[in-house]
Amino acid sequence: MSNPFENLNQRLENIENLLLELKYKPIEEEKSENLTVKETAELLKVSEQSVHNYIKKGFISAQKLGRILLIKRTDLDNALTEVKSLKYKRA
Repeated sequence: MSNPFENLNQRLENIENLLLELKYKPIEEEKSENLTVKETAELLKVSEQSVHNYIKKGFISAQKLGRILLIKRTDLDNALTEVKSLKYKRA
C-alpha cells in the first residue's frame, strides 16, 4: 500500500511547477490591429517622417481613413521580415 503523503507531495510539486511556469512566462502585450503613423514610429524607433517616407516608397503599406494613415500590424511585421530576409546584391 502506497503512502498517501507521497501522492500529495507529488501533486503539490506539479502545482508548484505549473505556478513557476506561469510566473516566468513572458506576458505579451495586447496588440491593436491597426497602428497610426506615430505608433509605428515609436515601435520602430524612427521619426514620423521616416514612416511617411517608407509608406511613400512602398516599404510599408497603409490605408487612409479620412486624414489618418493606418498601418496594419501584420503588414508591418511582414515588411520587417522581408527587409531582414533580403540579401545584398551587387549591381
